[in-house]
Parts: sequence; structure tokens; C-alpha cells
Amino acid sequence: MAELNSNVDICSKNSCNSFTIRVIKMKTVIQRVSRANVQIDKKTTREIGTGLLVLLGIEDADTVEDIQWLSNKIVNLRIFNDENAVMNKSVLDINGDILLIRKFTLHDSTKKGNRTSYIKASNPEFAIPIYEKMIDQLGTDLGKVVQTGIFGADMKVELINDGPVTIVIDTKNKE
Repeated sequence: MAELNSNVDICSKNSCNSFTIRVIKMKTVIQRVSRANVQIDKKTTREIGTGLLVLLGIEDADTVEDIQWLSNKIVNLRIFNDENAVMNKSVLDINGDILLIRKFTLHDSTKKGNRTSYIKASNPEFAIPIYEKMIDQLGTDLGKVVQTGIFGADMKVELINDGPVTIVIDTKNKE
């Protein structure tokens, strides 16, 4: 996803300087699943049935408002089939589950060379509290416990993508 750039002029009495401010966004990949689990040290630690696997990328620009908006969007996305096979139901409507995995690699940059850079991804001091707030907000909005991976662990995520349906959401564009 592209960054949003905004030009800003800062002027004093004698001169003006123009700056480009980069606005970077929280990125989320949502997959409708028949089942999903996360393994750490070859042991399944968390598992869900029908529901959503949510991969969450966090940046320093993310706020509590982003978390609230994103959580509401996730639990109300109408991407599950109704009785007419039309995607018209949400994870709430089907009493589904959510598995949330923090995914710093969503903020990769491949602009230069072949080695990806993750300089835009938040460091753990910022990302852990945001991730924990997202877990709490999703749990509140879903009305049940949200399953998670373990922050910073080497995880193996297994899923059966139902459909397949995969949705990408970015909080700064509200798309």
C-alpha cells in the first residue's frame, strides 16, 4: 500500500520552508476461515473454528481511534454467506471467532534492492500496548475472547481460507 504524502509549509517572519509529511497507516489483512490455528514450538497454542484470521501491522502513527474504527469494521464486515449464498453476514451474525496475529512484515518496503526493510513497523515498546488494546477492543466488540498469537514469537499459522475471501483494510484511508 502506498503512503499518503502531504506538503506542509512552515513560515517564520523571514522565510518559508516546505516539508513533506508521510502519514503511514495500520494495515490489516483479514481472511475468512473455516478454521485456523497458531503453533509455537511445534505445539498448537490457539485455535479457532469458523471466523476470521486477522493479521495486524502496527505503526507509530496508530491511535486509539484507529483501533476502535478498525475493530468495529472487522466485527461488522458482511463477508459470510447468508441462506441465499450471498455475503451478507458478519462474524458477529454467525457467532464466529477471531484469531489476531501481530504481523510487522505488513509494513515492509521493497523500494530499494531485494532485501525488505521493516523500518516503518513499530518497535515493541509502542506496538505491544497497541496490540493489547486491539485485543481488548475486538473482544468487547465481538462479545467473546479473541484468540491471539504470542507477540514476537516465531509462529506457524495454519488456516483453511474459506471462499477464499481475503480483505485488506487500512485505517488512514478508512477503506
